[in-house]
Amino acid sequence: MRTAQELFEELNSYDESVRIEAKKASEVGRSIMETICAFSNEPDLGGGYVLLGAVRKGFDENGLPHYEPEHIANPDKIQTDIANQCASVFNVRIRPQIETDVVDGKTVVVVKVDEAPASQKPIYFEKRGLPYGAYRRIGPSDQKCSEDDMPVFYSSAESFDCTLVKGSSLDDIDENAVSYYRKLREKVNPHAEELTYDDTNLLLALRACEKDRAGAYVLTYTGLIVFGKSMALRRLMPALRVDYIRVQGNRWVENPDKRFESTIDMRGAFILLVNRALNAITDDLPKGFELKDGNLQASTPVDIPNDTLREAIVNAFIHRSFRVNQPIQIIRYSNRLEITNPGYSLKSPEHLGEPGSELRNQYVSSIFHETNLAETKGSGIKTMREQMKKAKLMPPTFESSRENNQFTTRLLFHHLLGKDDIEWLSLFAKYELNNEQKLSLIFIRELGAIDNVTYRQLNSDITSRKATVDLHRMCEMGLFELKGQSRNAYYIAGPNLESHISKNDGEMCRANGEMCRADGEISRADGEISRANEENGRGDGLNSRGDSLNSRANGEMCRANGEMCRANGEMCRADGEMCRADGEMCRAETLPLLLQERIKKIGKRAASSEIRSLIIELCTFTPFGIAKLAQLLNRDMKALRYHYINPLIKQGKLFYTIPEMLNHPNQKYTTKKKQ
Repeated sequence: MRTAQELFEELNSYDESVRIEAKKASEVGRSIMETICAFSNEPDLGGGYVLLGAVRKGFDENGLPHYEPEHIANPDKIQTDIANQCASVFNVRIRPQIETDVVDGKTVVVVKVDEAPASQKPIYFEKRGLPYGAYRRIGPSDQKCSEDDMPVFYSSAESFDCTLVKGSSLDDIDENAVSYYRKLREKVNPHAEELTYDDTNLLLALRACEKDRAGAYVLTYTGLIVFGKSMALRRLMPALRVDYIRVQGNRWVENPDKRFESTIDMRGAFILLVNRALNAITDDLPKGFELKDGNLQASTPVDIPNDTLREAIVNAFIHRSFRVNQPIQIIRYSNRLEITNPGYSLKSPEHLGEPGSELRNQYVSSIFHETNLAETKGSGIKTMREQMKKAKLMPPTFESSRENNQFTTRLLFHHLLGKDDIEWLSLFAKYELNNEQKLSLIFIRELGAIDNVTYRQLNSDITSRKATVDLHRMCEMGLFELKGQSRNAYYIAGPNLESHISKNDGEMCRANGEMCRADGEISRADGEISRANEENGRGDGLNSRGDSLNSRANGEMCRANGEMCRANGEMCRADGEMCRADGEMCRAETLPLLLQERIKKIGKRAASSEIRSLIIELCTFTPFGIAKLAQLLNRDMKALRYHYINPLIKQGKLFYTIPEMLNHPNQKYTTKKKQ
């Protein structure tokens, strides 16, 4: 059990999180019990801590929260009330661990809540009933459950991959996939007993099929996923595929009318699909170079190590959630590769790379492990980091989102301190930066933003506190600029870095993802291109004439009406208003009349279905950010995000315009899926 001092230190570094809740706690009210219910219910979270007597006094100059202990005068009564309510208000008794502690001479109470066994979930307030009496822990908040949450609790306690697939049979098995398994298994262990079985008994041993009540063989999800024919997968799991997408430039295609450079949809038995996906990537990867110690010149061309790519692909295969009807996406940008699979990491981002693996699909994982296609000891990410370091490449970074139920592996093509990077970093010699700070400069140059978790992945030995100190020092030097607060904080290029973010071809990569080219082209995140050679550029449907367009290398653009669109991402609209990079300056009067009327009629007591419908219509008209939606609908921004935006994203009715960084300053929502 963690001490109160440890919890205060984490609160002052990150604020409240998915596993820590701070409460003033002059008495035991409904809010405390809702948090205990949420910690008990949330699948794979492992419970959490409630710290009573912790009060946030504001934020310091670096944007970090400042929590202080507030003395609890009657800790015995608080403990007794919590224990009594946990034993009486829920459908089953909860037995949290409760201890008093002293911080700075003041008494506080620490409550440790364990995750309830699957057989007891969902825990709910007995008087309220289901589903609304149950709560889940989503981010730092306690969310009331709906009918959509119930299948999470009532699904079988067994791994989902051993569930029978209705409508399947042994005819859906790809014999080539089974033969390939035998071949790989024989290489690992020529004397493996299962190699002596016929195909049917082999599939039974691997839990790839079972007999139903009528005595007929039916495939499990393991059998269908690992060994299924393409036709069977299309019929029974149509979203189970791998999409390889080639995108021009460093940004996702914002303009729905602008197509990708290329896209490949791959479907088939997963055991065969690994090599196909790997070949698609390696055939398309740019060549790098190897920089020998002490030399400035590149010597031998190298690729991203094959073992690193294979590990990243296999991780996406075996750890993905098969309950979610979404494909795995492999997106190839000009400067990086991103592999995104549905299903958040069961291990917290802070513990990625540490020994021990938590398996979402134990039978699928076992097959990949037995054939040496994957390891299941938790060392895969550590191995990837070591291989990238050995190849003198930027370390891989990983992003796990419970809220959006997805996991992303990001591999940058940049080598560690290549010749161009060394020359570029020499511009910052006067700042006396350490190695991680130098790498973070390159990271922001390539991706536009960085946060504390990603900074620590540049060197897995860095502590959270050290990362915070490094990043704040960068802000003090004017190299970074802090955006957001506490756990939502991230950093973009500051004034002393932004002026140096230029590439050899004269392109300017700005924090908002815009690229300002030396040949006068301005390529914006929404896919618009305004040319200085007197071509017509369309923005929001307005003509910008070349004879009055002045495109500057610092990213400023002067429109025909003389207005200036600056490199900080502001956009000049024809009505003279400035629409900033966060996209929040689009006025309601520019919307269609029908939408304007609906917005005027929306009230505080409007039905949830009406609000959801209006959000979808607004985002169909044009992508909107959360702040503007909250302004238009007269709703609290945080409540709008958790009660409407996030559920619509989960249902596949809204999509991020910048999926590679969910908390990007320019993040908006659209109804157009980017596939």
